[in-house]
Amino acid sequence: MASLKVVLTGVLLGALSACAAQSPAHSPAARLSAQQRFGDRPGVTVLTAELDAPAQGQTLYVPVYSEIFDSDQERAFQLTATLSLRNTDRSQPIVIDTVDYYNSGGDRVFSYLDQPIQLGPLASTEVVVDRTNVAGGAGANFIVQWQAKAPVSDPVVEAVMISTASQQGMSFVSPGRVIDELRP
Repeated sequence: MASLKVVLTGVLLGALSACAAQSPAHSPAARLSAQQRFGDRPGVTVLTAELDAPAQGQTLYVPVYSEIFDSDQERAFQLTATLSLRNTDRSQPIVIDTVDYYNSGGDRVFSYLDQPIQLGPLASTEVVVDRTNVAGGAGANFIVQWQAKAPVSDPVVEAVMISTASQQGMSFVSPGRVIDELRP
């Protein structure tokens, strides 16, 4: 009887998890504009136009592990991912014009910006992919593009993954990697 109770509990929890999972296109957060998402954050300005003649910029690839496998491929562990965007320059702003989320197949799942945002000197902001959002899969990633009017120190862009269940917890960081440089 006890083993049947464990199996039924597992089935019930699995069904509840499946019901809670939302695709990015149908989640309330997916309908937010850049102004709604970032407009009230300190150090962040939503811009109405692209930067004219940038002096510097990069395209970054940031691996995101929205799920990892435990003992085998049949047992996935869901993680919440936070994409952290940090301007490390002490005197100049940077402009972020692309924050796109891709799935394991390389398909763009969601774009977080409909307008560019500017991060002031030493300002930071973030984008969160909830653990119930399983659209990315084990090989999810972000593509982030940034630029600046003047030479600046490179920003820090990384994903922080975390999950807790019962008395277990895990967290780790995945740094962004430069895949293209803007050379004016």
